[in-house]
Amino acid sequence: MRRGFPVPWALAVTAALTLGLPFSRPLFAALFPQLPRPLYETDPFWALLLDHVELVALSGGVAILVGVALAVAVTRERGAEFRGLVETLAAMGQTFPPVAVLAIAVPVLGFGAEPAIVALTLYGLLPIVENTVAGLVQIPAPIKEAARGCGMTAWQTLWQVELPLAAPVILAGARTSVTINVGTAALASTVGAKSLGLPIIVGLNASNTAYVLQGALLTGALALSLDQLFELALWRAESWKRGHARDGS
Repeated sequence: MRRGFPVPWALAVTAALTLGLPFSRPLFAALFPQLPRPLYETDPFWALLLDHVELVALSGGVAILVGVALAVAVTRERGAEFRGLVETLAAMGQTFPPVAVLAIAVPVLGFGAEPAIVALTLYGLLPIVENTVAGLVQIPAPIKEAARGCGMTAWQTLWQVELPLAAPVILAGARTSVTINVGTAALASTVGAKSLGLPIIVGLNASNTAYVLQGALLTGALALSLDQLFELALWRAESWKRGHARDGS
């Protein structure tokens, strides 16, 4: 069944929450009358949102670049023997909890965003590697042979034929990786990085449920927003692939 154009409504929800939470003190005061400070005001919510997006974007970008490069390497004839090793190493990145990676990275990199980016990158590799490998190996051999028959080099075949045809599957892996890391990035605040996890952690330490709720609402809205943006990119990639298939038939 053909899907319709995805409408990223979660972006509007995220913007409304970011702009509206600073004015929601009366609401949270009514919901949590026992709390002397029902609204997190140490850092602006918009600044925490941007910091969170920056963490996810940097780690996600590195994970996508490294994951796709590794997958391309092991789907070539010369690198095929390393496919099992690469998939095992990528799986190990998700075997270790992000908190454990943070604990190991802090003594080396110090407190701040750097250990969080390392942990998030390792945690996000597996879906990208697996999906890129799956997308590349499922391309029919006759299509690649036709590309070579047109005079394309191996590099041109990869960039102009293989990667575009595998793009929907690759994007699905990146979507899973980035969406998971939105929630995982909240842990970055445990090592001194600014993120939407800051009100959650402060709230947990101070038994302030309102802070936890505010941070969780924005984190969830951001995850939905990025998921819908990937849905839009996936829709466009699949539309291109259907159009390319019709042109070739």
